[in-house]
Amino acid sequence: MTSVLYDVPGPIARRRSLTASVVGTVVILAGAGWGVFTLAQQGLFAANRWDIFSQAVVWNFLLQGIWATVSAAAIAAVIAFIAAFGLALMRMSEHAWIRIPTMTVMELLRGMPVVLMMFFILLVFASSPFIAVVAGLALYNAAIFAEILRAGIQSLPRGQREAGLAIGLSSLRSRLIIELPQAIRRMLPSLIAQLVVLLKDTSLGYIVTYEELLRKVNILSDFFGSKYLFSVFFVGAAIYILINLAVSRLAIWIERRGSKKAAGGVAPAAAVAVSGPGGTV
Repeated sequence: MTSVLYDVPGPIARRRSLTASVVGTVVILAGAGWGVFTLAQQGLFAANRWDIFSQAVVWNFLLQGIWATVSAAAIAAVIAFIAAFGLALMRMSEHAWIRIPTMTVMELLRGMPVVLMMFFILLVFASSPFIAVVAGLALYNAAIFAEILRAGIQSLPRGQREAGLAIGLSSLRSRLIIELPQAIRRMLPSLIAQLVVLLKDTSLGYIVTYEELLRKVNILSDFFGSKYLFSVFFVGAAIYILINLAVSRLAIWIERRGSKKAAGGVAPAAAVAVSGPGGTV
């Protein structure tokens, strides 16, 4: 199926695209090779700079940081998603006395730096570093997730909502049953991208003394000395990348699974609601 907004590239355009891809790949590989060569010249890949990773205690220490990072991110993500549903619905309310205060709160949450939220919760409420990190991440990302969901709902065809209202659904039930599931499916890439940002933002917990991965890495570098500074932070960065790749791959799997179900005959929520057991409305 060809979109009216997209012209299929011709031979010249395809050749130019291929050339640009090849040139870009060569430049990236050359830059990576130069970086590796430079680091090797400084002796950063010498075996005596990596021997600490043969000790089980080092990996146990890092695993503690990984667990602290993942657990904080997972709990914050669940809380943020649940709160985002309510914020998105309130933000789109037909009543101004609900919509305007919600919009104000969301703008405040989006505009305030996450680390300031963590500090505020830690100092004002005398909470633990873990609660400060989770609450700060949950509050900030709830506003972001809500905006993503709102954008997804508004991008749906107008007939989706009108069909739900036409069969007697209330405005809220139409949002929940018809529009919200489709918005989640449509905006899944953006939601996952923000989820990756949330996971990386757990590193801000370092500032409020939360024992997450970055803090564990820094403790290791201080304990073993500057000789292992590069190797310890390199391993820490690699762990962050692997965790984020795992989250991205999980999102791709979920998206493909949902697409296969839809292609296998699972009707969209709007179609089910409109058709009903007795045929179309």
